[in-house]
Amino acid sequence: MALAFSPALRAQSPQAAPPAAEQQQGGMAGGNSTGGVHAAVHDAQNRPITAGGFVDSGPIVFQDISKQAGLTTWHHTMGSPQKQFILETNGSGIGLIDYDNDGWLDIYIVNGSSFDALDGKTTPPKAALFHNNHDGTFTNVADKAGVTNDRWGFGVAIGDYDNDGWPDIFVCNYGKNRLYHNNHDGTFTDVGEKAGVQLGNWSAGATFGDYDGDGKLDLFVAGYVHFDRNNLPIAGTKAVSYNFCNFRGVAVMCGPRGLEGEPDHLFRNNGDGTFTDVSVQTGTNDPNKYYGFTPVFVDLNNDGKVDLVVADDSTPNYLYINKGGGKFEDDSYASGFALNQDGREVASMGLAVGDYENTGLDSLLVTTFSDDYKVLFHNDGDANFTDVSYHAGIAQDTIPFLGWGAEFFDYDNDGWKDLMMINGHVYPEVDKYDWGTSFAQRPLLYHNHGGKKFELVPPVKDTGLADVIPGRGAAFGDLFNDGKIDVVINAIDHTPVLLRNVSNDHHHWVEMKLVGGPKSPRDAVGATVYLTAAGVRHRDDVLSGGSYISSNDQRVHFGIGDATTVDSVEIHWPSGAVEKIKLPNVDRIFTVEEGKGITGELCTACKAAK
Repeated sequence: MALAFSPALRAQSPQAAPPAAEQQQGGMAGGNSTGGVHAAVHDAQNRPITAGGFVDSGPIVFQDISKQAGLTTWHHTMGSPQKQFILETNGSGIGLIDYDNDGWLDIYIVNGSSFDALDGKTTPPKAALFHNNHDGTFTNVADKAGVTNDRWGFGVAIGDYDNDGWPDIFVCNYGKNRLYHNNHDGTFTDVGEKAGVQLGNWSAGATFGDYDGDGKLDLFVAGYVHFDRNNLPIAGTKAVSYNFCNFRGVAVMCGPRGLEGEPDHLFRNNGDGTFTDVSVQTGTNDPNKYYGFTPVFVDLNNDGKVDLVVADDSTPNYLYINKGGGKFEDDSYASGFALNQDGREVASMGLAVGDYENTGLDSLLVTTFSDDYKVLFHNDGDANFTDVSYHAGIAQDTIPFLGWGAEFFDYDNDGWKDLMMINGHVYPEVDKYDWGTSFAQRPLLYHNHGGKKFELVPPVKDTGLADVIPGRGAAFGDLFNDGKIDVVINAIDHTPVLLRNVSNDHHHWVEMKLVGGPKSPRDAVGATVYLTAAGVRHRDDVLSGGSYISSNDQRVHFGIGDATTVDSVEIHWPSGAVEKIKLPNVDRIFTVEEGKGITGELCTACKAAK
């Protein structure tokens, strides 16, 4: 989809058509929406800050244990190293899933593909399903499980769509999507065609959620670009409106602006293994064909109904408020979420959702292109949002970085949700020029100071924050059942990265795995939990989708600082029921079933102590 450019914005675009082409196309141009060309930022060794800025000492939060964990036996593939086309650049997601219900998170990693593989000239790359061995290592069982995908993969969402107590996997592809039904025996069956959710062309990200309150998970799929292999987006051709696709004067791949978009789709769960496309009647069909990346169902106005958020690339973001009766209201602009504080659309890739102020309201963060700050949208109440990026202290340092996966989580369990972003550029050409950015980039971690300011945590040499990788999708969760949130990163054309949380804090925590009752989704996706400890009320949500086209740990996690007891827990179930429970201990993972209270307890530290 081509967007009109004002003369002022044209100079700021990383891919602006030359004047003759711009005049010829009536002011149309391509590329990504950014904040303009910024001066290069270097560290003391004259490295781009995105691949440098390391310190000798400081707090060590993460260690890269990818090799020891066994993840580096797998490799992501996406097109050619030259990245001639946008299909080859965006990378893939990660889904954290306890597929065998043993109480330990396993890792599903989506793979890409290549044109040769699509044409049958080479063997298609395979997705990975890494089984958690409970000893810090993982084993890839994707072949045995039947979830290799063998298509050009992008996003993943985890959800128990048939309420049988076993999590299923939805994979977004270029081509037909897959819905892997969990067979309860370590294997899956692709039922995408039977279910009616295959679509075609390019689906980017997905989210499960019960929008109509019938106790069954529905499915929303974001469409990205309509990529036509018979009309490839080559610079200077009709396919890109004769644009010449430059970034800072250097020829690069074309898109997304200047290319036709793909619409979004909302599928209602019929309860019989099939879904019905209700996009038009619900008002979520994206008639503008914006470039959709990462969607999430989450209750933003605290009315007990999940709303729908969609992070869109270089086009306005969507925010649909659930009005009940199967209808949504498009509040994208009215809410303040469509654009940043400058009234400009940004290249939103990733989407983080979280109550970083402990006010009971979920705020939103979107990651963006390089030469632009990452945008923190503060929830002012009733799902109205204000861009507070500069005020909160996260804007300036993020400008050189091109962001993807992101999440609010309490890495040190001090009771305040921190913020992490995973980064990597889309143009390999950036490594040839002194632009202060790089193709492979380090992650950014911000520590939350009482909900008022975020402070960048320095990247200590030889630790996880000093990893310089071409990051894309990322999923966040407690992989070792120790109460600390770890990060798994799907890096493009690279091996996966597992950052284990080794923060030396001694704060307390609790986690809960929720099990819905007969009128809620079985996996309780859409539930909201409020936990009060030491007089502070915390919120966490059970979500499917998010980060960047990924799916995080669906257990709710609460850091409670130095508190040794929990005052109260209030669970707002998707059914509408509100249940209060008492937790007998801390530093444990509890299973809580709707209407039945605590039905299980896991304490790995207790076992270790014995």
